[in-house]
Amino acid sequence: MSDQLLMKSGTGPIINKRNCTISRASKNVTVVLSAYNEETSIGSIVLLTRLYADRVILVDDASSDQTAEIAKKAGAEVMINKTSRGKGASLETGFEAAVHLGADVIVTMDSRGRHNPEDIPRLIDPIITGGADVVNGTRYLNKMSKNTPVYRRVGQTILGRFANKKSDKIRDSQVTFRAFTASKKDIIFDARDLATENEMLINADKYGLRIKEIEIGTHYTFEDPIQAPVKYVRGVLRTVVRDIEANKPLYFYAVPGFALATCGFCMGVKFLEVLVLGIESLHFWYVIIMIFLSVAGVYMTVKGIVLHSLAEVAQTEAT
Repeated sequence: MSDQLLMKSGTGPIINKRNCTISRASKNVTVVLSAYNEETSIGSIVLLTRLYADRVILVDDASSDQTAEIAKKAGAEVMINKTSRGKGASLETGFEAAVHLGADVIVTMDSRGRHNPEDIPRLIDPIITGGADVVNGTRYLNKMSKNTPVYRRVGQTILGRFANKKSDKIRDSQVTFRAFTASKKDIIFDARDLATENEMLINADKYGLRIKEIEIGTHYTFEDPIQAPVKYVRGVLRTVVRDIEANKPLYFYAVPGFALATCGFCMGVKFLEVLVLGIESLHFWYVIIMIFLSVAGVYMTVKGIVLHSLAEVAQTEAT
């Protein structure tokens, strides 16, 4: 490995190996990466990360490119999902492997070069000194990061509002750069896509883990300027919809279901009026739509009420 390694980022910083000082006492630090088709960035990320960690574990989520091969050549311990399982499941697999291999501190970070591995010592320091169980890297500790694209700032604000309804301790819920005490295995990875970042911190807060925030920088050099915004916005919308479905089933199912049932009922009254008075003829499609709206509306209304009741029971048992 050469003395100097170039990390492709917004400013292209040069990281000098001779200047890398790692102060982590006798703790074993393992970095877990989840990657999908990241061959353009993964080699640099693994090489730089190894300067600040004892081990790098990469979980390849069924990539179709050379991500796994490049990561392995760069020094990562690679695990490959035969089929795509999502980010949450991949991180869970990586965490289990890290704990099994004796990790004391587990760090997660982006595999596309958005985070600088040089920040790892600062990130893990609160855990090393016993001041935190979870450390969340935040881009907005003092102000909004100018390096973050506008579409991401908007999406992060929206997702942050949903996360903060569940925990007021979360300032930047969408960042991937985090450190965890390996002995605290209460992190539940029960979400996919963008929701994973929210759920990890929400579950940490729910289990009473001490959460601290450290300011970090971000880079977006490896993102496609056209595909990245579309993919991100789609992910934000999908995450918001899932959140509403899980936490507000009355709004998600019962309200629109009641509206559909009402429309079907009104159409049914019109149908009976025509049937009795015979003042005009109704087309077949009218009857089909009437039946569909009525059945769908009743089904959605009942489903919303049932899910709301189950959520209330679960919340009562939890408290």
